[in-house]
Amino acid sequence: MDDLDRRLINRLQLGLPLVRHPWQALAIELDSSSSELIARLHQLLGDGTLTRFGPMFDIERLGGAFTLAALAVPQERFEEVAGQLHAMPEVAHNYRREHSWNMWFVLGCASEQGIAETLQRIETLTGLPLLNLPKEETYHVGLYFPV
Repeated sequence: MDDLDRRLINRLQLGLPLVRHPWQALAIELDSSSSELIARLHQLLGDGTLTRFGPMFDIERLGGAFTLAALAVPQERFEEVAGQLHAMPEVAHNYRREHSWNMWFVLGCASEQGIAETLQRIETLTGLPLLNLPKEETYHVGLYFPV
């Protein structure tokens, strides 16, 4: 990672400029070209330095529903279950935690009923009990991790 990669990552954490050609605006700001910045973003995603780049939507304001959930997955089945969840379009992401509830994931569905049905499908598919942790209150925290 060089200086331009660092400056790009730091700047992207603040969002894209809300202009007709955001990559051109960023290129001017970072003294580069839009094609170079986009190529670097693809490289950072490709090599795993960044795991995600995209918009954040408030699914509830769009009429949908989401929840945080967890499974207690036996170590020998962890990769199998992770693959099962990864294949489901309702699962936004899943990750390992160092806890007895060791696999956590976020579900996004069109409705609360969709959440309930998907949670039941996951329990049936995996044969594991599920912990559902729906949101009780919203907090907006602006995170910034300088690189």
